[in-house]
Amino acid sequence: MAHSVRRTLAALVLLGVAVAILASLGAWQLRRADERRAVQAAIQAGRSQSPLALTPSIAPGELTAWRPAQASGQWLDQYSVLLDNRNQDGRPGYWLATPLLLDPASHGAVLVLRGWLPRAQPGQPAPALPAAPSGPDSVVGELAPRVPRLFELWSFGGAAQGQLPATLPVAGGAVPQVQNLELPAYARATGLALLPAVLMQTGGGADALVRDWPQPSVDYNQNQGYALQWFSFAAIAAVAWLVVAWRALRRGRRAAP
Repeated sequence: MAHSVRRTLAALVLLGVAVAILASLGAWQLRRADERRAVQAAIQAGRSQSPLALTPSIAPGELTAWRPAQASGQWLDQYSVLLDNRNQDGRPGYWLATPLLLDPASHGAVLVLRGWLPRAQPGQPAPALPAAPSGPDSVVGELAPRVPRLFELWSFGGAAQGQLPATLPVAGGAVPQVQNLELPAYARATGLALLPAVLMQTGGGADALVRDWPQPSVDYNQNQGYALQWFSFAAIAAVAWLVVAWRALRRGRRAAP
């Protein structure tokens, strides 16, 4: 009898824990759905704004993410940087980033993500980097608050792989390859007064760079479907808890006389 009571109590405890965990997973999926709705709303709000002409004196509040923007100036090809491990349709490659000088007097500039190019296959020469147009040029694109990040790759010694040089350009004209690029560090290395935003180029180039930029997933319906599944499992566990408790109560009543 005591053994049966212990088993019943253990089953009730386990089922109660299962209900709590499964319900919390469902609630977490609902929060993820809300987050994705917010991201979708931010993307739509940014893209619905009128195109912005970038100048060094523009107010930071105008630099809304996903807002269409246009910039005119002089490309500074000597400060170009390759962002490594950026895949396109499953192919490894790089993003090419080059600053556009907006005002020579103040060194005001905006960092432009010009596009994607593939990584060279083993045994093949590295693809030539397309040079930025010489002379005054205009570029159109969408704004981003920063260069999209990847997880850092670290060596066992603790040193960061693909670290940005302290000063640019690099001696010999080599183009640095980095995992991630922070605007403050890049501004210090180049001496430029960068806008606190990045322009992801969508047009205005006559090169072979791919300009199909990734965007965050906004499929909140998927999260709602997962939430429904977790809540269904929680309901099943709750019903099982009630069945076990009811049977234990019946056995107790039968044994009472």
